Amino acid sequence: MSVNKIRKFENYHIFLWLVKDLCWVTLSKTAGMFMIVPTIGLAIYITFVNRNIKSELAHNLAVCFWICANSVWMAGEFYYSDNMRPYAIGFFVAGLFAMVRFYCLEFFRKKSAIVQEKG
Repeated sequence: MSVNKIRKFENYHIFLWLVKDLCWVTLSKTAGMFMIVPTIGLAIYITFVNRNIKSELAHNLAVCFWICANSVWMAGEFYYSDNMRPYAIGFFVAGLFAMVRFYCLEFFRKKSAIVQEKG
C-alpha cells in the first residue's frame, strides 16, 4: 500500500478519534460507545498494514493500546461510576511497554552497530 494511502487512513483515524472523544466530553453515551468500534478498528487496520516496519508497528501498537485505554476509561465514566480506571491503566502500560521495548531494542541495535564500526 502506498504511503499516501496509508496517510489518508491515518488522517481519517484522527477524525474518528476526535469524534469519539468529543462524544465523551459532551456525555453522548450512545454515540461515544458506537465510535469505539470504527476508531479501534481503523487503528488495528493501520497497525496491520504497517506490521513489516518495526518502528511503525511499535508506534501503531501503542496507539491501539492508547485508544483501548481511552475507550475503557470513557465506558467506565459513562456506566461504571469511573471504576474502570485500573483496566484503562493496564492498556496505557501495555502501550508504554510497546514503546519502551522498541526504543530499548533500537538503542542497543545502534550501540552494537557503532561498536562493530569501531571494531
